[in-house]
Amino acid sequence: MMKFGSKHSGNAPIKCTVRLLDDTQLLDTEFQINEKGSSLINRVCEQLDLIEKDYFGLRYVDSKRQRHWLEPSKSIFKQIRDMEADNILFSFRVKFYPPNPFRLKEDITRYQIYLQLKRDLLHGRLYCNTSEAALLGAYILQAELGDFNPEEHIDNYVNELKILLKQTLQLEEKIMEIHKNDLKGKTAAEVETLFLKKACVLDTYGVDPHAVKDQRGNQLYLGINHTGILTFQGSKKMNHFSWSQVQKINFEGKMFIIHVILNEDQRIKKKQTIGFKCPRGSSCRHVWKCAVEQMLFFTFPSSSDVPNVVSGGGFFSWGTKFKYSGRVEREILEDLTITRESPSVTRVGSLRRKSSSEPVTPSNIVINQVAGFNSLPRLLTNTNEEYNSSIDSSTQIDNSSVLETLLEGQEITTPKIEEEVNHEEILNDHLLIDFTTTVTDSSSLIQSVPNQHSGQKHLETMANQNSRSSLTILRQTLLPIVFALFMILMVVIILLESDFDIIATIRKAPEIADFKKNYYEPGKEFLMRRFIRSKTF
Repeated sequence: MMKFGSKHSGNAPIKCTVRLLDDTQLLDTEFQINEKGSSLINRVCEQLDLIEKDYFGLRYVDSKRQRHWLEPSKSIFKQIRDMEADNILFSFRVKFYPPNPFRLKEDITRYQIYLQLKRDLLHGRLYCNTSEAALLGAYILQAELGDFNPEEHIDNYVNELKILLKQTLQLEEKIMEIHKNDLKGKTAAEVETLFLKKACVLDTYGVDPHAVKDQRGNQLYLGINHTGILTFQGSKKMNHFSWSQVQKINFEGKMFIIHVILNEDQRIKKKQTIGFKCPRGSSCRHVWKCAVEQMLFFTFPSSSDVPNVVSGGGFFSWGTKFKYSGRVEREILEDLTITRESPSVTRVGSLRRKSSSEPVTPSNIVINQVAGFNSLPRLLTNTNEEYNSSIDSSTQIDNSSVLETLLEGQEITTPKIEEEVNHEEILNDHLLIDFTTTVTDSSSLIQSVPNQHSGQKHLETMANQNSRSSLTILRQTLLPIVFALFMILMVVIILLESDFDIIATIRKAPEIADFKKNYYEPGKEFLMRRFIRSKTF
């Protein structure tokens, strides 16, 4: 929990770390307590020399292990105030995947899209069949290793590299065959272009899957991208609700609800409401925000036309209001102000190695120096044992589904960012257990060092979490009860005190008259005597 009363009081800047799409790049920076999210996002884009910055965002994980996008129009501090002050980590990610990457004006923007898709392929979000996976893997291999060289690339040289979520020997052989025979002479820029052309037509392009259950309790994954809302069961696409079909999106508690209009035939249109249950209310709210932002970004003609959206309210709860900020895609594509010569792209070789190999320190760490940033080289060792242990390279897979749908690892929030930057906590939601508990348990195991100071800090953190939980329960239970009692009291007073003819008729009922005589009048007399008359004397 942040303690801004001492260390971060007044105008003292707050330090944070930004992890880029290439995990070998970390940026150390700081922000003021009243600074908005857009300011930090703009500084990171300036660091990367990106002008087409509207497609990107900063993601963070709160103290309850829930992911969020940093909202540009809101104060950074207010969004991350429950995080530990010494451990603020943002991850720079593609927020809106462009439907056609080749409509972007600059190569440097397309390169960032490529890096994001390479991550998606590695973590199973961009899944595809065997032949497609082999082709995409070969493109990555050519981009980072260059042409096949029989003197350097001997035996199964792909085996020690981590390109896909699951790599069988058969798949690795296919990747090496394509690399050796079909890609000779192609530059990194050329194969990255081929990679983007192939990836952007896949069903899971731009999809960050969210674990949900349908009305029958079946485990599904919900994907949201420029085309609309998709559902997947395993690796099979089940439904696709295009944005033109979606009439309204809202949520209630843990239920994410889509109101769609389906065409049964050319003349008949049918309205249908479809609900999906999320693991927690906070994750449901996150899915709703993601869906609303994607729909507004890709469907509205201008940002000035975008309305405020409210959802999630009930009789005893406040609704969630969302205000979109920034430009929409059409405004970006029609922007004619980009007149500079396209900057050169600095490529970094970042193929990961499997846990069976010796841990290595990346040799090509690109550290950018810009005013306001102090980027220090980090010793990046392969400490992702939990991640790699969950992926067996010898696992057999069928030809129709190479990759499994897994959620992106929640961004690292432990103090040892240098040691754990490559660690991705894969949340296997096929079991659909409460993954908050699972991640919390694994986090506590990582931090369970026999150190008295760290143990005391952990106890303080747990105490803070318990106090926040108690306040949440108090707010959710006591306030509705008090409000209900107040409303009942108001109804009783109006019924028994007003002079309206209709109410007077009701008041003559025997039950009402008996209640007024035996309970209401004595209680009223007691209050008058106790609080009003006592003040007179």
